[in-house]
Amino acid sequence: MPRFILIALLALAATISRAENAPYRINAGDVLTVYVWGEKDLSQEVLVHPDGKVGLPLVGQLTAGGLTTEELQNNLADGLAKYLKDKPSVSISIKQTAGNKIYVLGKVNRPGDYPINRPTDIMQALAMAGGLNAFAAESNINVLHREKDGSQKAIKFRYSDVKAGDELQTNILLDSGDVVVVP
Repeated sequence: MPRFILIALLALAATISRAENAPYRINAGDVLTVYVWGEKDLSQEVLVHPDGKVGLPLVGQLTAGGLTTEELQNNLADGLAKYLKDKPSVSISIKQTAGNKIYVLGKVNRPGDYPINRPTDIMQALAMAGGLNAFAAESNINVLHREKDGSQKAIKFRYSDVKAGDELQTNILLDSGDVVVVP
């Protein structure tokens, strides 16, 4: 196996490994189970609103979108501590990851939104969409990615290169909300 292919495969494996070890970040549309030990009235299931917030008794609206469950647990415990005698023990689990989606548009066989529950790269997203149709511009695909500050960037992807086993590093892992556009 040529050395450059081996290096590209090792880099891809390292990227996937880091993504698999990264904690899940809560998204709008997710359903969370909130349990406050000893406080049955404060324990419930909540839907993360489109603005990334959840409404909870006593503390009101808390930002959940973009946080890990551990970060949200700490924020909720701190918020509830203002109203309870002792700082409560809070546990949050993700019941449903409905907000963790990518979108594939354009000249694919099944355009639409696709839930992702594991690290997913561009080639996998295109496979979920049924592959490119006969009129797709293989070398002119874009991934639209929104940064945390709200700005958006377009990432070029040449399907034809990756299909040939070249430029494997361009087959990046997608984040929730990314849009793959196939002209």
